[in-house]
Amino acid sequence: MARMTMIEAIRSAMDVSMARDDTVVVFGEDVGYFGGVFRCTQGLQQKYGKTRCFDAPISESGIVGAAIGMAAYGLRPCVEVQFADYVYPAYDQIVSEAARLRYRSNGEFTCPIVVRMPTGGGIFGGQTHSQSPEALFTHVSGLKVVVPSNPYDAKGLLIASIEDPDPVIFLEPKRLYNGPFDGHHERPVTPWSKHPLGEVPDGHFAVPLGKASVRREGSELTILAYGTMVYVAEAAAEETGINAEIIDLRTLLPLDLDTIVASVKKTGRCVVVHEATLTSGFGAELAALVQQYCFYNLEAPIARVTGWDTPYPHAQEWDYFPGPARLGQAMRETMEA
Repeated sequence: MARMTMIEAIRSAMDVSMARDDTVVVFGEDVGYFGGVFRCTQGLQQKYGKTRCFDAPISESGIVGAAIGMAAYGLRPCVEVQFADYVYPAYDQIVSEAARLRYRSNGEFTCPIVVRMPTGGGIFGGQTHSQSPEALFTHVSGLKVVVPSNPYDAKGLLIASIEDPDPVIFLEPKRLYNGPFDGHHERPVTPWSKHPLGEVPDGHFAVPLGKASVRREGSELTILAYGTMVYVAEAAAEETGINAEIIDLRTLLPLDLDTIVASVKKTGRCVVVHEATLTSGFGAELAALVQQYCFYNLEAPIARVTGWDTPYPHAQEWDYFPGPARLGQAMRETMEA
C-alpha cells in the first residue's frame, strides 16, 4: 500500500474521482497550471486538460457561484478556496444558493459541489491565514461539513464528498498536510511516511460521511476532537496518564451522535477541544448534545478547550493554539471534579 502525505491523498482523491466520472471538474485560484498554493492539484491539469482543471479569477463568490450553476446543469465541481479565511465573500453563495437548492426546487435540482479549504493555524499564518470557520457552516441546513485528520481519511472522505448529491464543505487542517502535529512545536515534525494512517490505497475507496472514529479507547474520560486536535488529544492523554477515549469526529455535519453518546455514557466525563474561538464554536453544540443525552451519566461538568476569543495572533501563536498542556490541565480538573 502506498504511503502518502495528506496533500498527496487529497490529490489522489480528485484524480480517482476525475478518472471515474467525466462530470467531475476542479477549479479555483492557481489550481490549474500552478497546482494550488499547497500543490494539492498538481498535475491534474496536465492529465485531464484545461476544461476539467483550470484557474479561476481571484473571486471566491465567482468561484462558488459558477460551481453552483455547473452543479445545477449536471456537473460535479470540486473547487478550492485558497484559505478558509478567504471564504467570506462566497458565504452568501454557499448559504443562500448551494445549501437551499434542493429544498427550494422540491428536489428537482441538487447541488453536488465540494468546497475545499485549508483551515487552522500552527504555521505562523497570522490572523488572515489561520482561521477555523467550521461553526459558521454547521449552522446551515443543507450543508455537510467534513474535517479529516489523516491521509487515509482525507482521501476516503473527499471521494465520498465528491460523490455526495449535496454541497460539502471540506476543511483541510493545513498543519497536518505533511505530517501529524501534537502541539509540541519545538519538536521535529514526524512525516506521514512514519505514521500508520499515512498508508492509503491507490484506487477508489470511500469513508462514509457522518461516521466518527474511536482513535484511542479509554474508560476514564472522553475527548471529542477533530482535525489537528486529535493528535493534541493523544499527546495530552499520554502525558497526563489519564485513560482517555479519543473520538475523531471526522464529519461535523452530519454528526455521529451515537458514537459520542456511547463513549460518554461509558466514561462519565467529557472534554471538548477545537482550535476555533470559544464563543459559539462547534464545541458549544457538542457540549449541549452531551448534556442532553448523557446528563445522568456525567460525573463532572463538560469542559471546553479552544482558541481564545481574539483574532489569531502571529507572535503569540502558541499561546493561542490549544496545546497538550492546556488540554491536559482541563483533563486533570475534570477528573478531580
